Amino acid sequence: MAKVISTLFISADGVAEIDPDWHFPYFDENMGRAVTEDYDAADVLLIGRETYDSFAGAWPEREAAGGDDAPFAKQLGDMRKVVASRQPLEFSWRNSELINGDLLDAVTTLKADAGVRGILIPGSISVVQQLLAAGLVDELRLLVHPVAARKGRKLFDDGDVAYHLRLVTSEAFPTGVLRVIYAPGTAPTPVGYDEIKDQVPAGN
Repeated sequence: MAKVISTLFISADGVAEIDPDWHFPYFDENMGRAVTEDYDAADVLLIGRETYDSFAGAWPEREAAGGDDAPFAKQLGDMRKVVASRQPLEFSWRNSELINGDLLDAVTTLKADAGVRGILIPGSISVVQQLLAAGLVDELRLLVHPVAARKGRKLFDDGDVAYHLRLVTSEAFPTGVLRVIYAPGTAPTPVGYDEIKDQVPAGN
């Protein structure tokens, strides 16, 4: 069963809609290593239309230019790219295909495909939100920036049910960025104040 992994750059107040002004100043070799590990864990990219348009508008040209980022651009081009869109798309980037039918059904089929090692969702907030609600995300890999963005779309939308998470691993970078990897967790046993009052500081 292939893992579905969401990888996101995110602010301390939960904004996952990237603003270059607060993102790029924190991008260093540690973040580059983390991103490399995320992409190496998968052989399929699952992305929404806006993310596809952004990637397809930049990475093929960078691959052709042959600069320092050309090897990563080639890796992206070589990967299978599955795009979720409610509108027809004309693909200009190789190895790209449109999901036919329901997103949740398509992802369930991908997860069960013996030929798929891992499914990576870079960005694509709406896709991640739908898959979280359906219980189809196996890992949330977050690079939490030390900034409160205060505007922009957040990862977690309003809902009636809490998402309980289990911390898999965490790492602090010298820039103040935290890399945290969560998997789905179980809800803790309900407790009230009476059960925790012996843990309250006694004071001086």
